Amino acid sequence: MSWMDSFKSLKSPEHRLAWLVAMAADAIQIVGFPIFVEGGLSPADSLLDLVVALTLIRLLGWHWAFLPSLAAELIPGMDLFPTWTAAVWYVTRGRMHPEEPEILPPGPAPERRR
Repeated sequence: MSWMDSFKSLKSPEHRLAWLVAMAADAIQIVGFPIFVEGGLSPADSLLDLVVALTLIRLLGWHWAFLPSLAAELIPGMDLFPTWTAAVWYVTRGRMHPEEPEILPPGPAPERRR
């Protein structure tokens, strides 16, 4: 499955927008590396990360995967790794395929075939 097939399989416009926000933020931090090189000490970096975190929480809801991404963004040089995109991938990965596993009702286990 290609990357575009995965992106197209996201039915929710909020999930697609979250992917675009995360990829744009990571691209801005990679391309504008000299502006964001100071990590947590850079006001531009802090502002961008705060806006991205709040936007992703608004679009996807609260998820624990956003905490390590936010913490990693405070470390100088970690802006070169797409942490926001990885967090959005982790949050939405289970939602890419709507097929749910069959949940059997409680009861005795079926006998083993011999």
